[in-house]
Formats: sequence, C-alpha cells, structure tokens
Amino acid sequence: MPKMKTKASAKKRFSMTASGKVRGNPARKQHNTSKRPMSMKRKARGSMILNDVDARMVKSFMPYSR
Repeated sequence: MPKMKTKASAKKRFSMTASGKVRGNPARKQHNTSKRPMSMKRKARGSMILNDVDARMVKSFMPYSR
C-alpha cells in the first residue's frame, strides 16, 4: 500500500501542538503594513490556533501529523 503524501505548503505553514490542535500564523502581517492600524499589527504577533473547521482541512493535508 503506498504512503499518502503530505502537502508541502501545509508542512511549511502549519504545525501541530501536543494536544493535536493546529497552530498557524495570522494573516496580513507580511507586507503593506504601513497602511494597517497598529492594533491590527499587534494582534497579528506570534501564532494562533486555527478554528475547528480550518483545522480539519489542514489535518487532511498532513496525514502523518498527530
């Protein structure tokens, strides 16, 4: 039986926590930040936990993660 492939883009962008949740980075932080409010940039710091609907989709892209 052949192995399933992991999507390379998902592997680069998301990681799994120890409890099985999906961690990702907030959007709208890479460029054009001069026109965004400081509060928006502050909230986009660090990483975030994806909601259940998005996490289910990302987990299907990474079949061998926890």
